[in-house]
Amino acid sequence: MEIRTLRYFMAIAREENMTRAAEILHVTQPTLSKQMQALENELGKKLFLRHSFSIELTEEGMLLRKRAEDLLSMADKILEEFSAMDDIVGGNIYFGCAESYQIRHLARVIKRFKEQYPDFHYHITSGDTEQVTEKLDKGILDFAVIVEEPDYEKYNVLKMPGGDRWGVIMPSDSPLAQKEQITFDDLKGLPLFCSEQSWRADLPRWCQNRMDELRLEGSFRLSYNGSVFAREGLGYLLTFDHLIDTSEKSGLVFRPLFPVLETQMYIIWKKQQLFTPIAERFIAELQNFCLLPF
Repeated sequence: MEIRTLRYFMAIAREENMTRAAEILHVTQPTLSKQMQALENELGKKLFLRHSFSIELTEEGMLLRKRAEDLLSMADKILEEFSAMDDIVGGNIYFGCAESYQIRHLARVIKRFKEQYPDFHYHITSGDTEQVTEKLDKGILDFAVIVEEPDYEKYNVLKMPGGDRWGVIMPSDSPLAQKEQITFDDLKGLPLFCSEQSWRADLPRWCQNRMDELRLEGSFRLSYNGSVFAREGLGYLLTFDHLIDTSEKSGLVFRPLFPVLETQMYIIWKKQQLFTPIAERFIAELQNFCLLPF
């Protein structure tokens, strides 16, 4: 299986049309069809459902599309890294970032670094810890910024200063909005929204052995989406402060949890990883920014 063949496959998957894909790739349609037939024979699976004027991916085709996206990203990143090996003043760095107000610390480091190295370019992917560490482990990302205790055996770790405080997002006319702080008993029996990661890793620190008394109505990877449901009165969103607009016009309020629950943020990268010169210099910049090493 060649990288070129995967690029052909991805073009067809995007266009859902063999003729348009062939035009974009600057190959003939028979050549493209022959390549796809060979790919199906190699995998022993049918990848496409061919209709009169369009092409639809089978379940096996959708699986290959997901895998091919990662493989092609890694291939492109390898080419970039080798072309940048002799470039000590520029290049690309890829970050995977969790939702957090503490991301501002990373933004400040990047701003200072960009002033020193104008040819440095950065790329941000958002997601929870599971999503970004998966891409980090595959080599698609250089660094991950996470809000969960990292694996110190596997990663180099720097701790962001400060932490994110937990609280509840709710409509401003909610009875709980009249309280200055929200306790465990306030939330018992209420429909709650939270990320699966935080429900598993963060809330038990606050609830201790009483998690089974709380009711998870639904889980959201992105706090913004959860806030929309909260605004419609479907439940109460557990999230960090500063992530959601709670201005007077928003119709929402944030009330902190009591006792206080905070989550730390960490920036991590794989141990024994070989970096481009610009990435090595970025690590030094991170360390000079007074982040706390482990």
